[in-house]
This record gives sequence, C-alpha cells and structure tokens, in this order.
Amino acid sequence: MPPKAPTPSARQVELLEAAYRYALTHGLSDLSLRPLAEAIGSSTRVLMFLFGNKDGLVRALLARARTDELAILDHLRRADGPVGLVPAVDQVWAWLAAGEHRPLLRLWAEAYARSLVEPDGAWAGFARATVQDWLDVLADCQPASEREGEDGATRRTLALAVLRGALLDLLATDDEPRVTAAVRQQLTLMRG
Repeated sequence: MPPKAPTPSARQVELLEAAYRYALTHGLSDLSLRPLAEAIGSSTRVLMFLFGNKDGLVRALLARARTDELAILDHLRRADGPVGLVPAVDQVWAWLAAGEHRPLLRLWAEAYARSLVEPDGAWAGFARATVQDWLDVLADCQPASEREGEDGATRRTLALAVLRGALLDLLATDDEPRVTAAVRQQLTLMRG
C-alpha cells in the first residue's frame, strides 16, 4: 500500500483554490509562478515551498480540476440503479453545454492536449486517466446486461467519443444549438 499523502495545510488549500480560480481564467500553458503568486496574494517562494516546483503546482491544479470533473459525473452514480447509457450521455451533455462551465472545460481541454504532446512531467497520464474516469462512470450507468462484454465497452467508447468531440467543437465555435442538435441525433441513433 502506498504511503498516505500528508494532509495539506489550510494555507496550501487556500492558495490551491486561488491558483485554480486563476488557472480557470488564464489557463495553464503560459503559467508563470511570479504573476500567479502576485495575483493570488502569495510569493513564488511560498508556492515553491508548498508545491515543490511549478510542475508540482500544475499537478495539484490538474488534480483539483479532475475533482470538479468527477463531481459532475458523481450524481449519475448515485441513482437508485443504472440510468442507462443514453440518458446518462444526455444529462452529461446538458451539463457540458451550459455556458457557465466553459472555463473548467477549456482547462480540461488544455490539460488533455498537453498530456498528449507532453506525456512526461506535470501532464503525465492526465488524458488517459480522464478517459478511464469517464468510461468507468458510463459503465456504471449501463445495466449489467449491457455493461458486460465487448458490445457494452464499444457503446461506452462511442458515447465518450461523441461527448468529447462535441465538447471540443463547442469550445471551438461556441455554437451550442448546432452541437447539441448533433449530440441529440447521435443519441437517437444509439437508442435504436
């Protein structure tokens, strides 16, 4: 069993939350510790002490974003029974399409892309982990008879591909009605 991570101090939690709000607005690609520290009322030295280095802070910010991402999906797991893949995708899309979630989703897209082109360091494994998180949640939404086997995995993968592709299109164009119509059409096909 791996050793348990130490409980972060109140100051570390406070600064992580402030840095997370900053990252939601400014992104992570050009993150520089000095302007970040100034913006959140800290110093580079304190951030280095609490997070080790810039990569440590980026890893903490990615973990924080992943926590928000999983919280979105958690309500689907708490249903009395599996809600079904199509209703789950419909509910997830409604959340993804809401304008107030764009900062988190842009941060997710940036981290996902960076994880693909910079597979080492702070970004290591983010894309793979987020794919697995979503596939696990979608599997929990499927009735057991549908979940098991290759066909169930294929349906989950298709559902995730539709959500991810539609999300990237939405982030690029902000054309929510068009993209939502495409998602709804795919859900109709998945019902059949």
